[in-house]
Amino acid sequence: MAQGQGPIKIGEINSYRLQSAFVEPHKRGMELAIEEINSAGGVLGRKLELHTRDDNSNPADGVRVADELVSREKVDVLTGVMLSHVALGVSNFASQKKVFYLASEALTDKLIWDNGHKYTYRLRSSTYTLAAMLVPPASALKRKRWAIVYPNYEYGQASAAAFKKLLKAAQPDVEFVAEQAVPLGRIDAAATTQALLDAKPDAIFSTIWAGDLLKFLREGRTRGLLNKDMKVVSMLIGEPEYLDPLRDEAPEGWIVTGYPWQEDKRPGNVKFVDAYQKRFKEAPRLGSVVGYSAIYSLAAGIKKAGSTNADALSDAFAGLQVGTPFGDVQYRAIDHQSTMGTHVGTVAVRDGKGVLVDWKYLDGKDFLPSDVEVRKLRPND
Repeated sequence: MAQGQGPIKIGEINSYRLQSAFVEPHKRGMELAIEEINSAGGVLGRKLELHTRDDNSNPADGVRVADELVSREKVDVLTGVMLSHVALGVSNFASQKKVFYLASEALTDKLIWDNGHKYTYRLRSSTYTLAAMLVPPASALKRKRWAIVYPNYEYGQASAAAFKKLLKAAQPDVEFVAEQAVPLGRIDAAATTQALLDAKPDAIFSTIWAGDLLKFLREGRTRGLLNKDMKVVSMLIGEPEYLDPLRDEAPEGWIVTGYPWQEDKRPGNVKFVDAYQKRFKEAPRLGSVVGYSAIYSLAAGIKKAGSTNADALSDAFAGLQVGTPFGDVQYRAIDHQSTMGTHVGTVAVRDGKGVLVDWKYLDGKDFLPSDVEVRKLRPND
């Protein structure tokens, strides 16, 4: 399609029905970015147009709606997907059909390494990167006996594997005395807690989330596992979409990754927060930042490529630098991973709600593996 001949269609896939609390803020972030870009004249003289589909949190449905978006809606690019196992299916579809896919939310390392290919790039920090950010404060605890608990699907498995590998390298005397892989959305909190108690850990790494987390917190406190002496390190829980629903049951003292939207006073974040609150009359979530940054990434890539052609876009994204609320990020040519970072801090409860304190924003580029390491991890290149 030539410049100015019609809208640039963006096909977005996500778990709208089963994970609406997490993906709706992502959608609002996308909508805000599209409104801003279109009001400034669009990209290549064309407006951006968003087409969304629900993947039902299922890889087969994710591929089915990806095909529907490409073949029926004639979208130019694909983006989205929160759940890692669904994103892997969509990425495989993109590879087979030679469609450009910007994975915005899914965290699995396989997207960019084991299963990496020309047509998929990823925005958010990976499980490896998040684990690498959490290992320094984890090793500083000087705890030897660690237990691991995670949801038993791709994200949980990948995060546990990355944390164990990186913590062992940083603290060679560490022991992993228990590992509990729980069904996503169906945790048996009593059995999980008892298994961890039996192992007698002195620290826990957890990546369970949403309703499973609340059940685990309540059972762990009741049985004495999650007492004031137990040190816990966890991914994601400092993000408002995870932390806010916990209210005064938020896990005080946990070391987590998150997003203190109201306290990060860097100009890009302040500008974004103000625009988001003005448009939607609510506070942003981390997903809002990701959705917003994904659209601006696609716009920058299309502008650089001068086209929506998948091969041209893939080439344009290699080394692409994009401004986001968290500052400039770059998409690495070596593995198609962006350098977006995250905030790492400690959970506290103030005025009956969980907040992130003593936080630092960590740049993703400082925690990603070297080119030499990536070449071993990315066999398809």
